[in-house]
Amino acid sequence: MTPPLFLVDASRLATEEVRLDGAEGRHAARVRRIGVGERVDLADGSGAVAECVVVAVARDALDLLVRSRRTEPPPQPRLTVVQALPKGERAELAVSAMTEVGVDAIVPWTAARCVVTWDGDRARRGVARWRTAAWEAGKQARRARLPEVYDAASTRDVIDVLAEAALAVVLHEEARQPLSALTVIPDSGDLVVVVGPEGGLTPEELTAFAAVGADTYRLGPTVLRSSTAGVVAATLLLARSGRWSAFPTC
Repeated sequence: MTPPLFLVDASRLATEEVRLDGAEGRHAARVRRIGVGERVDLADGSGAVAECVVVAVARDALDLLVRSRRTEPPPQPRLTVVQALPKGERAELAVSAMTEVGVDAIVPWTAARCVVTWDGDRARRGVARWRTAAWEAGKQARRARLPEVYDAASTRDVIDVLAEAALAVVLHEEARQPLSALTVIPDSGDLVVVVGPEGGLTPEELTAFAAVGADTYRLGPTVLRSSTAGVVAATLLLARSGRWSAFPTC
């Protein structure tokens, strides 16, 4: 079984002895009931990992001795999902699932047909919730590198992201070609997947995305929810890219 991973500030990974306290320490000591002699990993969310052993347990903290350090390099190719805003709690569920499967960046997008719209304070609160969901799911998935959750994007922003991609995919239920038939996947650069809202993409959005080289693909014979489609597409692309067969061992 892989050791539990806890996220800390990067500065705390530089010392030989670390006290894991605060919310993470309470969770480790009270909920996980981690004991002396057990292995624990600390990560900063940007790839740096300290492999530790527990030397003492307090009520709300663990005292750790760092045994070794490593840095996990950024994965290639890098996978970004542009996610149209789902309704309600489906948004955080989608972010959590995409984090678990290995998505590297998530872009919240207010598409033309989104029922949910973000602006001002609502956008800031929404992005904060998505980042919290990614943080929590990243710990569960033992991710040393958390996905980057971008600020809320406009369609113009999405066009710019697609224009820079090594491979740009737009999911659309009326596309002729299935995503499973995509056999040539770049081994570096950005793979970008656009997931539209429950109401579908507008003709204007499809035309704008096609103009910068994005092709449309369908996922299968059924129409998935917006909050599900990105997870399925990410799973397929990560498997096809070889990333799931080239992960580091520890």
